[in-house]
Amino acid sequence: MALTRRQALVAIAAPAILTRARAAAVELEIAAGPFKGTRESLKEWQVPAWYRDAKFGIWAHWGPQSAPEYGDWYARNMYIQGNRQYEYHVKTYGHPSKFGFKDVIPTWKADRFDPDYLMGLYQKAGAKYFCSMAVHHDGFDLWKSAHQPRWNSVVAGPKKDIVGLFKKAAAKHGLRFAVSEHLAPSYHWFSTSHTSDKTGPLAGVPYDGADPAYADLYHELPADYPYGQQISDRQAPDRWKLHYFKRIKDLVDNYEPDLLYTDGDIFFEEYGLALVANHYNTSAKRHGGRVEAVYTSKLARDCETGTCVLDLERGVAGGIPANPWQTDTCIGDWHYNKEAKYKSPKRVIDMLVDIVSRNGNLMLNFPLPNSGALDDQELKILDEITRWMAVNSEGIYATRPWKIFGEGPVASAPPSGRGARFNEAGRQDLTAEEVRFTSRGSTLYAFVMGWPDKQAVIKPLATTSSVAQMKVGNVAMLGFQGKLKWNQDEKGLTVQLPDRKPCDHAIALKIE
Repeated sequence: MALTRRQALVAIAAPAILTRARAAAVELEIAAGPFKGTRESLKEWQVPAWYRDAKFGIWAHWGPQSAPEYGDWYARNMYIQGNRQYEYHVKTYGHPSKFGFKDVIPTWKADRFDPDYLMGLYQKAGAKYFCSMAVHHDGFDLWKSAHQPRWNSVVAGPKKDIVGLFKKAAAKHGLRFAVSEHLAPSYHWFSTSHTSDKTGPLAGVPYDGADPAYADLYHELPADYPYGQQISDRQAPDRWKLHYFKRIKDLVDNYEPDLLYTDGDIFFEEYGLALVANHYNTSAKRHGGRVEAVYTSKLARDCETGTCVLDLERGVAGGIPANPWQTDTCIGDWHYNKEAKYKSPKRVIDMLVDIVSRNGNLMLNFPLPNSGALDDQELKILDEITRWMAVNSEGIYATRPWKIFGEGPVASAPPSGRGARFNEAGRQDLTAEEVRFTSRGSTLYAFVMGWPDKQAVIKPLATTSSVAQMKVGNVAMLGFQGKLKWNQDEKGLTVQLPDRKPCDHAIALKIE
């Protein structure tokens, strides 16, 4: 007899409820060190100085789903009849009952992949850390995986240790190394591969994910799995949670990343907490007892006290959060999409300055195509960022927030009502009316977010300002060697600008 929706959800949720009772009895072996896999213990963690100083990282969100060069979530959406990626897949490769994602994997060639060259470009562009995707929701590991022996990049696809090669290149160029893992939701995310067309000549013919021979990639789902219903990514069996723990622990133990990005929050409670503790303890062992590692979560309450850095996907926090945080975003789509429209260099630079002024870091994805080589447009964007950072990075690195993050119509506008995550879609390019502030010791950097007409007025530095009782001693402009004329009065700090701007986009006034 068919299950009702409520019965199905209860059936799925039951293992999760039992997990809470049994997880404590599961032996989750972690590295010895200062942390235990409990929330109370992890509250003692503190953000390391290198991360607070770094401000800018670059990410390669790259894997076998990049092979078709047709956008995000390809491995899931190619099994959803009517989806644009399904239609593309059928036209390009064939029906997913005959040519599934397992068959897409060998088409990922990485034949122009040169991690040393990429790290050189990223280091010149001002990145202080680099993140390699290690495993996405598609369940394919980009390292020599002990717990995914058949579906990893060393034995399938490009047949290269992608994570290892990126780590070696990052170290050569002096970049801190990060990895991203997106594995935990895979159990329900990939369930589409077990379904079939609902209409047409192949209606009812199972897609290849239903073949038990490939359960190590597509998962083994229960017979009563409630397809088409809203299933939480927490509703997975204990065996999957333990497998998730072992697989990510294998990644951390073997590649020792400085930063571990999880696409979500701390999954599966005890299992996820143990992973965080193991990550930090591994770092402490490597650094003589000092924890240099960072873990990111997208759930604010995970990071309220110690524990982790809050990550806001495609979003910017309001005001100045007390704790350091991170925006992760992309110049286009997450996975390479030959039809994507990229952010302009100005949009990227505006975001970087705005984020840093608010106590945040920016981790920016440059999606790599099938080949592993940046396309021409990406290279142009990267070059423009490089030229801007060569002039202005002094006002970015190792800075801290000032009393206010900024001033101007955008800075003063009331909150839009949208959450901080995914709020970048409503952003507009910032103009010369906007100012953003960073500081280092007694030095204040005022970034004017466009080139004003002849003079810039920094209103919060007025002699009558309630924001800052600050007497200005000197004003310089990064990238300009001459003397500036300036005056501080009740209207603000007025700076006469040179005839030529020192860079495109935001200019930085260095105020002593």
